[in-house]
Amino acid sequence: MAFLLGDDIKRYTSEDEFILQPRAMVIGQIIEPFYIQPTGYVNTFAVRFYPYGFSNFVTIPIQDLSNKETPLNEIFGANKAKELENNVIIATDTYQRIALIEKFLLDKFNDKVTIDNVVKMTIDALLASNGSEKISSILKDYSSKRRQLERNFVKQIGVSPKQIGKVIRLQSALKMILNKDPNSLTSIAYANEYFDQAHFIKDFKEFTGVSPKEFLGNQSMTLSKLFYK
Repeated sequence: MAFLLGDDIKRYTSEDEFILQPRAMVIGQIIEPFYIQPTGYVNTFAVRFYPYGFSNFVTIPIQDLSNKETPLNEIFGANKAKELENNVIIATDTYQRIALIEKFLLDKFNDKVTIDNVVKMTIDALLASNGSEKISSILKDYSSKRRQLERNFVKQIGVSPKQIGKVIRLQSALKMILNKDPNSLTSIAYANEYFDQAHFIKDFKEFTGVSPKEFLGNQSMTLSKLFYK
């Protein structure tokens, strides 16, 4: 859930076409290249959820939010969304914004909505292993629930267990690239249990559209790097 407090941000839908992102929005799971570019001053406030967290606050299918930004008013209604957006904008500091979001989400929380225990267990195992643990290993005691898991993942998270595992593993590798030694891609690949460097580069390009070296050397990626440093 993101709020733009500065100038507009573009998202390119093709090489030369773009849309302006909403000022208040929810961005679902991103499993394909997502190109954004600020138009000026960048100032944002955002809330990041666990993969199974956001489904507690909405009734729409989570898969409908994947790979795009959705205006907050389409999820929570025009009046409530606008009130929240205005309050976040006029808040004087981050602590006030956190308090506003916490109250809003707690008011929205529906205790009748529960997350399937197998889904939660799988997410927790993937997070603990930085996405490298195999789904078959996680579910060795729940093999009969594999299809149920797949259905609940799509319903509650928006992507499959395999895809969320790839996202978590890539995020772990990306943090290592940005914060440690960007020249040692092979060691980073092995540290995150990719089969080899080629496998790592393939996954990186699948999600970002560029190679790791192109990502690090491209100044237009600066905003993206801020999310991981």
